[in-house]
Amino acid sequence: MSLQEAAARADALAQEGAERELADLRTSWGDELEAAARSQDFRERAVAFRALGQFRWRAKEELLRRGLDDDSPAVRGSALLSLELLSREHPSSVNSVRSKLHSLATSDGNEAVRRLAVLSLKNGSPQRDTIVLLEGLADNDDADAQLRKAAAGLAQRLSRKKPRR
Repeated sequence: MSLQEAAARADALAQEGAERELADLRTSWGDELEAAARSQDFRERAVAFRALGQFRWRAKEELLRRGLDDDSPAVRGSALLSLELLSREHPSSVNSVRSKLHSLATSDGNEAVRRLAVLSLKNGSPQRDTIVLLEGLADNDDADAQLRKAAAGLAQRLSRKKPRR
């Protein structure tokens, strides 16, 4: 079984709520995942960073953060997909890297990475600086149309979640 296949199996176990089996799978694949995340080949790193989310491996969030700084857009995108998945139940995953997500959303050289950064922000706390940033992206005529649409929708969603004072 490859790491990619093990990650797909882990995702299925997580969705089934099979925590014991998922923990056993994490144990048996931990070293290989770590090695793949440090590989010279960006494709192996991308699989590893995507696997972190599929394994629901919150204990490896520090490793995941390194994926957000990777030179490869594929790796950054995989790390963002995992971050979004992990943050569905734990907004702290997004809140701890909020400034990095802001940076990726506004200035990454890859449009897909920018959109994924915006997508990841949806699971964080509705903070004013994020809403302002998203509104700015939505109003930026020079930005990609899909990015603008995603930013506008998320700004509205977070504004509705934000507690009134």
